[in-house]
Amino acid sequence: MRPRRKSALLVLSAAALLLPSCSRKSDPRLEGSLRQERNGWIFVHLEGSPSRIGFQHGYLLAEEIADAQKVIALVLEHDTKRPWSFFRDAAQKVFWPKIGEEYRQELAGIAEGVRARGVGLDVWDITALNNFLEFSPYYIRWWEESHGKKATGGPPTRESCSAFVATGSYTRDGRPVIGHNAWTGYMEGARWRIVFDIVPERGHRILMDGFPGLIHSADDFGMNSAGIMITETTISQFHGYDPDGIPEFVRARRAMQYSASIDEFARIMREGNNGGYANNWLVADRKTAEIASLELGLKNVTLQRTRDGYFVGANFPVNEKLAREETTFPVNDPSVSANARRKRWEQLMAEYKGRIDIESGKRFLSDHFDAFAGKEDPNERTLCGHIELSPRGLQPWQPPFAPAGAVQAKVADAAMAERMSFVAAMGHSCGRDFLAAEHLKRHPQFEWQKPFLRDLRSHPWTEFSALRAGE
Repeated sequence: MRPRRKSALLVLSAAALLLPSCSRKSDPRLEGSLRQERNGWIFVHLEGSPSRIGFQHGYLLAEEIADAQKVIALVLEHDTKRPWSFFRDAAQKVFWPKIGEEYRQELAGIAEGVRARGVGLDVWDITALNNFLEFSPYYIRWWEESHGKKATGGPPTRESCSAFVATGSYTRDGRPVIGHNAWTGYMEGARWRIVFDIVPERGHRILMDGFPGLIHSADDFGMNSAGIMITETTISQFHGYDPDGIPEFVRARRAMQYSASIDEFARIMREGNNGGYANNWLVADRKTAEIASLELGLKNVTLQRTRDGYFVGANFPVNEKLAREETTFPVNDPSVSANARRKRWEQLMAEYKGRIDIESGKRFLSDHFDAFAGKEDPNERTLCGHIELSPRGLQPWQPPFAPAGAVQAKVADAAMAERMSFVAAMGHSCGRDFLAAEHLKRHPQFEWQKPFLRDLRSHPWTEFSALRAGE
């Protein structure tokens, strides 16, 4: 039987967000910045120029950034057989020249902020960290082929996340509802617990979830003050990469910050598209109640949109031509995770038509029904993913019983987006806890993760909101 959990909505207040006395007065660049922990999440408010936002980010999350860099370095070395120095070098020589001045300043500010807290990371470490989802396997495959190296046999593209967006006759009030849960390895996923409230000098205010040290959401869920609501899921078994393009993390952050319409979002994501971290993006415009799906391959890009319907994501390729030309995805195998989850999404959209709201979104992202087997069974085929329980794993991304799956979830509707807020649950939103020591005892093949694999505890749903003026 699926464990039940209590749902608690806790709205962050200004009083709850006050920093300890050691921080804001020590450097004028920290003025206006805030940090508070709530139900497994760390909420940070950042504001000002790019370098100031970066400094605040680095200073307030220095300990978490130092920890995250060690985790990602371990994952990349394990998966690609390349040391961290390889990725630092690529960050400096390959990716830095393609990053605009605004985000160069923010990345440099993060490095300066962590150094102010005694953490020995520099701007190349921070840039490499921001690009980690693109390094493996997109960049590393291209690098090996272009340098005549024997392929490492590293991992294929990640099968990360389940997501939906609906509007019109499918939702309770006829306006957009959007939801997403992040699928990662539990080692890095336990760190994917930041809520960023960012007020930049230029562009729109951002409220998004994220990872320590990253200027983009990366998993991706967020909204801006212009009314754009954004999420995505990766395209399984994708291949193709253009090293001359703009890094995905730069385009994703720019789209979150500067889009005021679906057309603008699609344009920003397409410009300089390099095929890195290829995703099916789900987008809503709360102002018009229009929603869209932007499947962003390297060769094939498909934009669909509607004011009455839904789009869902579960790592399956949508466009048949993209699937054929740019993936090795088994489109006709109903037993694979992405296809089983797609079927479950279709069932839920039909069942809940006219009733989709925040509460049903929470239920969707906590769902344990295996649509292939036709029964409740938390595993790699359920919307709330539990690869750690599966004797099949999620091949070819994760082996049997790998400590991986859904690590957190978020939902928002148009009314919440108007006030810049969303609800989020850290850990499995179904209520199950993952206990690292117990899992490693049963499955010692994952002992390499022991230095950093943490328990992933389930926490109640919590509402996060951008601070109001004067708070």
